[in-house]
Amino acid sequence: MPLHSPLHIFAFMDERLQKLHVILKKYWGYDSFRPSQLDVISSVMDGRDTLALMPTGAGKSLLYQVPGIMCDGVCIVVTPLISLMKDQVDRLRRMGVSAAAVHSGLTRRQIDITLDNAAWGDLKFLYVAPERIAGDTFRTRLRSMNVSLLAVDEAHCISQWGYDFRPSYLRIAELRELIPDTPVLALTASATPLVAEDIMRHLRMDKGRIVRSSFARANLSYVVRKTDDKDGQLLRILENVRGSSIVYVRTREQTAKLAGWLREHGFDAEYYHGGMQAGERAGQQERWMHNPVGVMVATNAFGMGIDKANVRAVVHYDICDSLEAYYQEAGRAGRDGLRSYAVLLASSDDRGRAIKRFETEFPPLETVKRCYDALFDYLQIGLGDGKFATYSFNIHEFAARVHLFAGTVFNSLKILQQNGYLTLTGESDNPPRILFTVGRDELYRIRIEREELDNIIRTILRLYAGVFNDRMVSIDEGEIAHFAGYTVERVKELLKTLWQMRIIRYVPGNRSPLLILHEDRLPIGDVFVSPESYKIRKEMTADRIDAMYRYVSETGECRSAFLRRYFGEEAPEDCGCCDVCIEAKKRSAHGEPDMRGDIILMLRHGGLSVKQVVARFGVSPDKVLAAIDSLLADGTVKDAGGGIIELS
Repeated sequence: MPLHSPLHIFAFMDERLQKLHVILKKYWGYDSFRPSQLDVISSVMDGRDTLALMPTGAGKSLLYQVPGIMCDGVCIVVTPLISLMKDQVDRLRRMGVSAAAVHSGLTRRQIDITLDNAAWGDLKFLYVAPERIAGDTFRTRLRSMNVSLLAVDEAHCISQWGYDFRPSYLRIAELRELIPDTPVLALTASATPLVAEDIMRHLRMDKGRIVRSSFARANLSYVVRKTDDKDGQLLRILENVRGSSIVYVRTREQTAKLAGWLREHGFDAEYYHGGMQAGERAGQQERWMHNPVGVMVATNAFGMGIDKANVRAVVHYDICDSLEAYYQEAGRAGRDGLRSYAVLLASSDDRGRAIKRFETEFPPLETVKRCYDALFDYLQIGLGDGKFATYSFNIHEFAARVHLFAGTVFNSLKILQQNGYLTLTGESDNPPRILFTVGRDELYRIRIEREELDNIIRTILRLYAGVFNDRMVSIDEGEIAHFAGYTVERVKELLKTLWQMRIIRYVPGNRSPLLILHEDRLPIGDVFVSPESYKIRKEMTADRIDAMYRYVSETGECRSAFLRRYFGEEAPEDCGCCDVCIEAKKRSAHGEPDMRGDIILMLRHGGLSVKQVVARFGVSPDKVLAAIDSLLADGTVKDAGGGIIELS
C-alpha cells in the first residue's frame, strides 16, 4: 500500500482516534469526547493553529492535555492564574502525569530546576505565567525543549479590545520565532467576533482554524430579578434552590459582611476574596468544596480553576461590568448537567453606580501622567533608571501619599500597563528577594567582622547567580539556612542586618501585588499614552456596559439567546427555561400575546410612532398602550419626541 494512499491515511486516523479514546478513558474515565472537543484535538494534532471558542465548563483543559499526553515532548501552557496553575499541576500529578509551573511564587533556583526538567527531563506539561515568557532565562531554555504544543489559556487577554487585556500576552507571539514548527492552541470562553479576530492576528495564526462551540447551556436557567430589596430576594433564592451556591459581590468588605448575615439566617456560608491570606482562602474554599449545601460569597477572584460540578445556583448580587465577565461567572453553575440557575439581582440605582465607575476607570490623560511621575518619586527612582525593577506595592498607601482616590490610581496604572510601561500583578505569595547594592570587588574590600554575616554572604554567592545585576533575585531562606547551618529565623535576622549595613537590598517574603517596571523612568513630557487607543477602549467599555444593561432590561428576548448572539452565534434558538421564556409560556397558556416582548422586537431596528405600534396588534388599543406605558416606566423604551418611541 503506498504510504500516502487514502486507505493508509484513513487507517492512520483511525489508529490515532483509538489512542485518543484510550487516553481519555485511562486518565479521565470518560468513554467519549464532548461535542467540538475531538474537532479541536484533531486540528492541533494535524499541526494546525487553532482558536477554540467554548463555553465555561466545556472541558477546555482536555483540549491540550489529551494531545500533550499523546505526543512526544512538553506542552507549554500560558495562563495568568497562579491558582489555576497549581490546581492543574496537582491534578495531573495525581493522574501520574509529570507537570510543573513557573510563576512569581517561586525562587530563582526553583525556576531554574523546573526549566531544566522541561528541557532535559521527561516533563509533559509546563505551566507558565505570561510575565515569565519574556525573560532570557525562559527563552534560553526554550531553545532546548522539544515543544509539542503551545496552549494559550484565557486567550482574550491578548486583545486590546477585550474586557481583560494584559499586555504581557502580546509577547507570546515572539515565542513562535523560537519554536516555528509548534502548533498553537488558543482557548477562551468569552470572545466576541471582534476579539476572536484580534486573537488570531496577535498570535500570528494566519492559516489557523476557529472552532466555535455553541455557548448554549441547556441545563442553565438565566434569571434577572429587579428589586431594591436584594437581601430579601437573595434569601428567597437560596431557600428555593437548595444545594451548593456562589454569590458574587463587588467588594471585599461585602464578602465577609454578607456571609455573616447569611449564617445568621441559617446558611452554611463562607467568604473569599483576593486579599485574604493563602491559608485562609484555602480553608474557606476546602470547606465549601466538601459542603453539599454550602454558600460561597466571593469577589470575582473566586472561580477560576474551581471544579465543583454540583453548584446549583450562581447569584450576582451586583451587576457585572460586561457580559463576558457575567457569562464566565454564571457558567460555574450546573457543570454536572443538572438544572441550575444563574440569577442576576438588579436595583434601580445600579446604572448610576455603573456610570460613576466608568468615569473613574478612564481618568484624564494628564492624571495618568501625574500618577506616572508620582510613582517614580514614591519609589525613589531617578530619570534613566528603574528598568526591570520589581517592588512589593501597596496601592492604598501610594494613593494616600499622592492625595489621589485609590480607584483613580489603579486605573491610571492600568492604562500605563496597557501602554507597556509596567505590570501590576494581583496579590500573590511573593518569595523574598535580594540585590547586592555594592559591586563584587567592593564587597571583598569591605571588612565584615562578624563571621555569621560573612558566612551568609558566601552561601548566597554559591547558591544564586545574578545578585549583582540590576534586578532583584528571588531566594529561598530555608535553602540558605540549610547550607549555612542556621535556622530560618536567624537567616532573616542576618539578611536584615546586611540590609541595614547597605550591602544588600532585601524584600522579605510577603503577600502583596508586585509592581514590575518595563522601562527606565522618562521625563513626564516623554510619557506617551496613545490617545486613539484610549478613546477606542473607552468607547468599547461603554458598549460593554450598555450591552450588560440591555441584557438586564430587555424582557422580550430569551436571555440565553441574547448572550449567544452577543458572542457571535447567528439566529440562536430560545432556551425555553429562562425567566423570559417561562413568562412567555405562561402568557401563551392564557391566550395572551407577549406585547411587551413584541414591542421590543419591533423597535430593535429603530423608533416607531405609538400609532404604528398600536396598528400592528389586533387587540384593544388600551392593552397596547398599557404595555407601552409599562416599558416606559421601567426604562426599557424611551420617548424620542414627536410621538416616537425607541429602545433606551
